[in-house]
Amino acid sequence: MIHRSARIPAAVLTGVLVALGPATALAPAAPPAATDAPAIDRSLHLTGAPNARDVGGYRTTDGRTVRTGVAYRTDQLLNLTPADLDVLNRHGVRVVDDLRTVYERALGPDRLPAGARANWYDVIGAAPLPELMSTLAGGTDLYRAFITAPGADRAVAAVLRDIATVPAGQAVVFHCTAGKDRTGWVAAVLLTILGVDRETVTEDYLLSNHYRGAAPGDPMAGVQREWLDGAFDQVTASYGTFDRYVSEGLGLSADEVQTLRQRMLN
Repeated sequence: MIHRSARIPAAVLTGVLVALGPATALAPAAPPAATDAPAIDRSLHLTGAPNARDVGGYRTTDGRTVRTGVAYRTDQLLNLTPADLDVLNRHGVRVVDDLRTVYERALGPDRLPAGARANWYDVIGAAPLPELMSTLAGGTDLYRAFITAPGADRAVAAVLRDIATVPAGQAVVFHCTAGKDRTGWVAAVLLTILGVDRETVTEDYLLSNHYRGAAPGDPMAGVQREWLDGAFDQVTASYGTFDRYVSEGLGLSADEVQTLRQRMLN
């Protein structure tokens, strides 16, 4: 079943804006330079989704480890090859959460692994027109909209609930188009809830530059530290603390947060 979280007319308009802006990446990016390789290779090595990688493996501030094999962040799944789909099948992917607008989904429909359930959680498609226009330039304004746009909090929370409740042995993929902006924010929220320190969260976010082969300062292919900082700054401006963002903005109960941590932490 596909769950819709935004009205279609607004989502269509947003899709046009996003397609013109830095979130567009309809074709796979060039392979990353070997000199940029991270210490640990988190990639799933999908030919059709070069930014696909495991969210797990990080240490938390209290000494625990984020479990691997439960949550994966990727770019859109339009270009997956049969071999790529086999990889996702072997990793137990049974839930695919799509963060894109209706326009993006129409332009680049996902290819799903066998037996996977698709959910649609549009992050920015219901934003007011002035806010939508501000996202044309991407950057900080776009990232602040991940907190302020109508429906954005519901979309982020829906992914977290899917991760928390996916059965043992199964996994969740969440993605947007390039797998770097909306997907990057959801991953940052997840890791922060789990207790990963801010610098490590940022390092994970910046890995999109490596896996997408982005040149320094390229807003189309890459991401920048100040963009993510802008989202966290908006959390503080809107809610005062990150914990209040989780409870009041995302609407996650203490029990839901505990379930998520139990599912994702060793």
